[in-house]
Parts: sequence; structure tokens; C-alpha cells
Amino acid sequence: MVNYIMSTESFNRTSEIAETPSPYSESKRVDVDVLKQRLLEETKKEKKKRTIILYTVLASLGALTILTY
Repeated sequence: MVNYIMSTESFNRTSEIAETPSPYSESKRVDVDVLKQRLLEETKKEKKKRTIILYTVLASLGALTILTY
């Protein structure tokens, strides 16, 4: 009896997933400008992250240098 209940629950979940199609499957075309914009935003985030890390390291080294003298 337990196996029967569990098997119908898994069937219901898979049927719900199959009924809601992904928005990406409807259109096979990809807008290149959108991809370029995403890449540009990602590059900006990475650059900002690198500069924050660099300045943090430099500030730490500066603070350690001041504290040692």
C-alpha cells in the first residue's frame, strides 16, 4: 500500500513538470545583444570584485607596515 501511494506521488510530480514548459524551449533563437550585455555585466562584476580584493590586500599590508614600526 505504501509503495502504491509513493509511486502515484512521483507520477503526479513528473506530470506537473511536463505540463509547464520552459520559456526557453519555445524559441530556438538567441538574441546576441542580450548575451553581450550579460557578458559585459558579468565582466564588470568580476572587475569590481578583483579591485576590492586588491585594495583590501594593499590596505592590510599598509596597516601591518604601520603597526610594525
